[in-house]
Amino acid sequence: MPSIRVNRAKQKLQNGEVATIISGLQSSDIIDFLGPIGFDGAWIECEHGSVDWDTLGDMTRACDLWKMASITRVNSNDPGLITRTLDRGSMGIVVPHVNSKESAEQAAQSAKYAPLGYRGMFGGRQSFGVGDYFHQANDQTMVIVLLEEVEALENLDEILTVPDIDVFFVAPSDLSQTMGHIGNAGHPDVQKAIDEAIAKIVAAGKIPGTLANDGNVAAYAEKGVKFLMTSWNGWVTQGATEFVKKANSA
Repeated sequence: MPSIRVNRAKQKLQNGEVATIISGLQSSDIIDFLGPIGFDGAWIECEHGSVDWDTLGDMTRACDLWKMASITRVNSNDPGLITRTLDRGSMGIVVPHVNSKESAEQAAQSAKYAPLGYRGMFGGRQSFGVGDYFHQANDQTMVIVLLEEVEALENLDEILTVPDIDVFFVAPSDLSQTMGHIGNAGHPDVQKAIDEAIAKIVAAGKIPGTLANDGNVAAYAEKGVKFLMTSWNGWVTQGATEFVKKANSA
């Protein structure tokens, strides 16, 4: 009897390695295009953008093809929504606006079968042909909580006590908004808050994550960030802008 697919991103984190995650994806074709590059996981965006349930199924299948972990951001910390997202083939969830210990517990327990949680008893596509799926799914399913408001950082000590959360992700853009610096995640106060949160997560023996780019990825890795998410849109914008600039000046 086959085993469940290995969650490559989760496996690397458990081994103390860095996991690289690509975002900015809206179709399975984009995942297929980026698959050979070697990212450990794909951040499928279902809080913003156009991805529906059918598209989500296709995108998670594309991730399976390239042995990338399919990690889907839901738009609400809702048990039914989380269950259906996992049933559509996602190997992990990202839960927004987790500002308290209770909210973190709900996110984790919604993604796990008993005895760890109360995920609805239906396997979905990842369960087909897999023996003992319900126990294996608990081992491979990834849970990421977003710390994107000042309130989350104020309650971080309590949030960090919640078990079965793989990544505590400090979200720069939304955090900057709640700190009064909307659109300016580089503001010194925001950067200080991010650094302090990362240090606290590391000190608690947990895994921090954040949004990174070419300019800061090495620095974040040195600070102990293991879950490094980046968008490919910036690379396209940079290359396209340079091309247009050179063409217009030729």
